[in-house]
Amino acid sequence: MVRMGPDVPLLNEYKQEFFWKRFPQTVLGGPRFKLGYCAPPYVYVNQAVLFLTPWLFGGIGTLLCQLQLLYELHAAVLSGTLMFAAAAGVQALALYAARRSGTVERLGAPNILVDEEEVEFTHCVSPETVRFIAPGKRFGLNVVLHTVVAGVLCGFGTWYVLLGRLTALYGSIGVSMVVFVLSWVTLCIAEYSLIVNTATETATFQAQDTYEITPLNRPLYIFIFIAVDLTDRFTDPVPELHLASQTLHVLFLFLPLLWALGILPPLDALLLWGMEQALVFGLGGSPMSSNLRLLLMFGVSTGVAVCNYFIPSTLGVVLFSISTGFLLSLDLSQVGTLCRGPSAAFKNHGLRRGGSLPPSPTYFGWNLGCRELLLYLSLLLVAMVEAGLLLHFLGSALAQSLITGPQGPISYLLLVLFFLCWTLREIQGAYIFGGVFLNPFYPKGMSNVQTFKQKNKGLYIAAAIRRVLLYLVSPFAMIAFLTMDKSLQSVHRVSISVGFTRAFRVVWQSSEDALLQMVVVVLVRLAAGNNILPGWANLGAGVQLLLVGLLIDRLSQFLAKLKFTLTVLVTSWTEKKQRRQSAGTLLALNALLCPLLLAVVTLSALLSAPLLPLFTLPIFLVGFPRPQRSWPGPVGTACPCPDSIFYQQMSGSLASALRTAFARGSLGSIAPGSHFLGRFQDRMVWIMILERGYGYCTVNIKGLELQETSCHTVEARRVDEVFEAAFERPERLGFPQGLNLHWGNALTPCAALAVRVYSDARNVLSGIIDSHENLRKLQDDFMKALIWLLLRYCVQRHKGFLWSTEEVSGIGAMKSQSSHLVQTTNQPSEGVMVESNVSSLRFRQDSSSLTSFGDWSDEDDLFGPQPARRTVALVTAEAQMGHSALQTGTSLPGSVEMDSLFENMALSALQPLQPLGLGIGMPAVDKGRNPEVFRESPHLNFSCPQSEAFNLPVGWRAAPLLPSRLLSVRPLFPEEWFRFSLGRFGLAVQGETSEDMTKALKEDEVLKELHAKVALSCLISLGAESAFTSPSYIYRLYCGDVPWTEGLEWLSSSKELYHLTLQAFRFSFKLLFDQASLGPMESPEELFSTLEEYERDWYIGLVTEKGWHDSVLQEKPYLFSLGHDITMGTYTGRVLSLQEQLVQVGRLNGEGVRGQWANLSWELLYATNDDEERYSIQAHPFMLRNLTVQAADPPLGYPIYSSAPLHFPCL
Repeated sequence: MVRMGPDVPLLNEYKQEFFWKRFPQTVLGGPRFKLGYCAPPYVYVNQAVLFLTPWLFGGIGTLLCQLQLLYELHAAVLSGTLMFAAAAGVQALALYAARRSGTVERLGAPNILVDEEEVEFTHCVSPETVRFIAPGKRFGLNVVLHTVVAGVLCGFGTWYVLLGRLTALYGSIGVSMVVFVLSWVTLCIAEYSLIVNTATETATFQAQDTYEITPLNRPLYIFIFIAVDLTDRFTDPVPELHLASQTLHVLFLFLPLLWALGILPPLDALLLWGMEQALVFGLGGSPMSSNLRLLLMFGVSTGVAVCNYFIPSTLGVVLFSISTGFLLSLDLSQVGTLCRGPSAAFKNHGLRRGGSLPPSPTYFGWNLGCRELLLYLSLLLVAMVEAGLLLHFLGSALAQSLITGPQGPISYLLLVLFFLCWTLREIQGAYIFGGVFLNPFYPKGMSNVQTFKQKNKGLYIAAAIRRVLLYLVSPFAMIAFLTMDKSLQSVHRVSISVGFTRAFRVVWQSSEDALLQMVVVVLVRLAAGNNILPGWANLGAGVQLLLVGLLIDRLSQFLAKLKFTLTVLVTSWTEKKQRRQSAGTLLALNALLCPLLLAVVTLSALLSAPLLPLFTLPIFLVGFPRPQRSWPGPVGTACPCPDSIFYQQMSGSLASALRTAFARGSLGSIAPGSHFLGRFQDRMVWIMILERGYGYCTVNIKGLELQETSCHTVEARRVDEVFEAAFERPERLGFPQGLNLHWGNALTPCAALAVRVYSDARNVLSGIIDSHENLRKLQDDFMKALIWLLLRYCVQRHKGFLWSTEEVSGIGAMKSQSSHLVQTTNQPSEGVMVESNVSSLRFRQDSSSLTSFGDWSDEDDLFGPQPARRTVALVTAEAQMGHSALQTGTSLPGSVEMDSLFENMALSALQPLQPLGLGIGMPAVDKGRNPEVFRESPHLNFSCPQSEAFNLPVGWRAAPLLPSRLLSVRPLFPEEWFRFSLGRFGLAVQGETSEDMTKALKEDEVLKELHAKVALSCLISLGAESAFTSPSYIYRLYCGDVPWTEGLEWLSSSKELYHLTLQAFRFSFKLLFDQASLGPMESPEELFSTLEEYERDWYIGLVTEKGWHDSVLQEKPYLFSLGHDITMGTYTGRVLSLQEQLVQVGRLNGEGVRGQWANLSWELLYATNDDEERYSIQAHPFMLRNLTVQAADPPLGYPIYSSAPLHFPCL
């Protein structure tokens, strides 16, 4: 975000012009009367004629019927036939025009300077004109289907609005004429959209209308109205049905307005929403995590309800309802996965590849073992036995009242259970009473996980008691209440059968909600006493619970929507950065039209539809009903980037923590459609509940971007303040009662969860990397680290942990293998391997492509990608492959670009330039015959037999360096450290511990000289025989961008030795960093153990390397990276440490999220307002508008991580 504030335009000028051309087209059903350029009059006349054609044909049928020349049915058939013929003609003309224009397009050259929407019209029926007015259908099947539907629609529409029928309904000719005229406007709009040109709907659910379903939306709603009218005509007189027909004829006139406002959902959204509502409130199920699961569960649940109706025995109905309700409330789709254990479950969801390790198999529910099967079978058996015994022994007493009958004690037990469960759940979170008051029992200011768990022990005990009462006691009490209800005697009535089918299922599916619903029913009955409430008592307990559940859900939605409405209204004025020039006018209009505003909120709650704030301004509309998930696509789509690995790593551990929090009630009442936000350091986790059943929950975990924009930062800061007030500094609340001063915020803190995550620490290395004292120590540390790695390499090879690709010679040397696997740990990525012929350009390109690290990335490129340059490493690598010819643009020796090649490095630190293997300007040297080049026999005579285990490959000791150069740096070899390390490693290769053997090994001069030569050759090849004096040179070596030296070609020819050398340098820099921070190493033992720790627990490299990515997913305990901030001119160190940390989690206002997502869908899919600086994506500290937009599913949102639906137990 670059621009912030209230003056950001809602729509830019281009989008405003586009919107005002599209919206009239939507209102009228497709005619394009506003083009933005001049068009001949016949274009508008043709569209008007086509628009009024259905009215013409319907008028003919109506006139003949009024003149009594045709019966009503025959008049409708005539109108429908005429419309069918006209529709067929239009489709045939459109097909012909498409073929003609296709030929013209192939022959002619397109003019790229002409606006893509501008059409050159030649005459009224030219192919261009026809294609502009009637584009035609993409599929032949739709041509036939839509043509038939157009004829049927016109015929039934004529029948629906016949003047005789309207006069019979309203008894007035004047009213009938008004309804007749306006009704035909509605019919013409639907016909035009179906046949001629389909308008873009404001109610858009899918981003693409692949199968051309949108043209059927408007005719479908008209057919619904017609079906009600035909039912009223051809059935016995029913006053309610006649009233409904009268009302719908009036509402029929307002269908164009409802279509334009986007209140009526498209077909796919209507189907999914209808099935979800029927499954939840009619059949006792839960919203599903996918469309396929919803369809299957709806079908199975409907089949159970139908079977219940036909079971003759009351006992059979009860037992069948209990058993099927219990089984359907379990997550049966995961049975196969659970049988394989938690590892398989996490692997199926993509977490095993890169998430925390799954929880211990000892935790209940993570696999389907004997304990789980025994518990489930026991619960089912006890429930069925309980119901059977109660029906058998108390069946004759079912007709008694609640107070005197057997339901009385159970009713009071339900009241007690509800009070205990509610109280024990409330004290689990940070706030109580709907987030208004601070919970005095919740621990505050706890940063240490162990201390936090210790302080929470009392709450854990209370949560365990609640869990037993809610999941093991309450279901049996509720089954007893239902079994003893007197309405079971009439179970074969449709309503009673459906009600009890739902009731016996919801007892298991959502025990907490079912307990609340039964308590409301009990309180109503207790309030009535011995009086009989007319109409209520005859419904039966099942239908009563259904109505109460629907009422509670709609009431909770109304309250949440009302809170969201007040937040938008109040903050549009109180927040200066949200106060637009129109804020006062909008507030005044909302105050003046307050009853209308409440009606909009109520209607959206009744329809379970999102409350849509247009452009997130206080202009509220009713969005079209849609499923709880809000999005049509599968769960788990994201816009991945390198930062996604951090969310992928923590997902498994977070799922385990959520499982515990759900079971304890720390996050409140968990219902599908709930949204939670987790915060830890710079990470934002968005959690959405998808399903909920008995003992399981399904969630989707999303990760938001780490590269914070200005808008993201503003909202993240407010999130931190909200969490800080709840968890860290409760004294800031200001009142002794502990009121939540952030109650109006969309986020309400709930609990802190212990999760295994990476803690990210970043340090500026000024004073460390540029300290001459530290740099002088770096050379010695490099030699020690390299010697340690060489010896460790020999030990691993001896034990068979790796196989060298080099030939190992000497006494008893093994022959080289043709293909071997190098199994070393902590290797740099392929980006630093010379064998892949990659120069330092590769590193800069890799680094610059990972922009998510912002100012802390390893290499920032302020001016974009640098032009390719061929460093010496690349030249030598090419020479190995036979690239002897000079490439175009290669600099000759003596004209090397110092600035580009060596960056900021001081010239004094550079080695004298050598010829790049080109043989220009220097005397020729025959390396094979030069007596000064060190040559030795491949066979070495070690004085100790164990020394053979520490022999090095022949290629490693064949460096093309003069003996004089090696002798000049010989004092740099740390002999004491070599002997100490050799003694420690010698114990690992000896069969039995022998002091004499260890002593002989240390005194082997041939072995010592061998390792000294290899180590010193590597030192010279890096250009480090003199002390490091330049931080830029150190950074280049750390990145693997080694400048050309005399021995670089030899070093790069051996992959393993190159890797070990680079790894040793990185180890030495980490030693420098640690010693500068913690003090110097006091003994060789401490240094040896430190290097062992680096090898075992650390990944030391670059964030752009694949090894970094893999180490995070494998949960390496620690990671270290060196970076360079070009803008600040500083070097930075980044340390990731894996540990259990407290992740603060809060509940979001679900209706606020759904409303903002509905506006996002309308704004991007209809208004196409994809401006990155639009008003509706700007920061809003109360609504968290920017974070909410990020969390939407792609392509509208852009979360960098989104998990597949995660199923985990919560008993």
